[in-house]
Amino acid sequence: LVEAQRVLAPSGSLYLHLDYREVHYAKVLADGIFGRVNFVNEIIWAYDYGARPKRRWPAKHDNILFYAKDAARNRFNIEDIERIPYMAPGLVGPEKAARGKLPTDTWWHTIVSPTGKEKLGYPTQKPLGVLERIVRASSPPGGLVADFVAGSGTTGEAALRHGRRFVLADSSPEAFEVMRRRFAACEGVVFAEGVAG
Repeated sequence: LVEAQRVLAPSGSLYLHLDYREVHYAKVLADGIFGRVNFVNEIIWAYDYGARPKRRWPAKHDNILFYAKDAARNRFNIEDIERIPYMAPGLVGPEKAARGKLPTDTWWHTIVSPTGKEKLGYPTQKPLGVLERIVRASSPPGGLVADFVAGSGTTGEAALRHGRRFVLADSSPEAFEVMRRRFAACEGVVFAEGVAG
């Protein structure tokens, strides 16, 4: 986190994805690195898939902590964020209902189906739609997007689809192989295996 904060552009941001077990610890840690004033949002990524425990409420969401390097200079491309339908369109005028609304801080998006065509065989693969929303909201066309715990490389695909450059890193050899397969046919994608500090 310290290094990520250091290399961010002045208008850059960091999205830190965690589950309910770690988010509270990470929030305190990230506040110490970025400063509480640069905490922008907590996004709840809600889904309804997976196991149903019998002794507690099922945990069906993850947390995404959104920090800016400098909240006063933070880039947030409100016009580039896809709009969603109103839940009660009859409560707004027809023009407003047709235009839709900006998503709130709770995002309903299913996880990557274990049998779906998007699945690449990486256990914690994120849905492309979630990463596309983040990339479009917080980076300019042609800008640089980095993911230091890239896993299956979904952030890179989202960046590529929306005209951004990207740098992906992961300490897992399995992740590296999944990313190599994912980007094998993409022109201009360069792999640097085994680079260490």
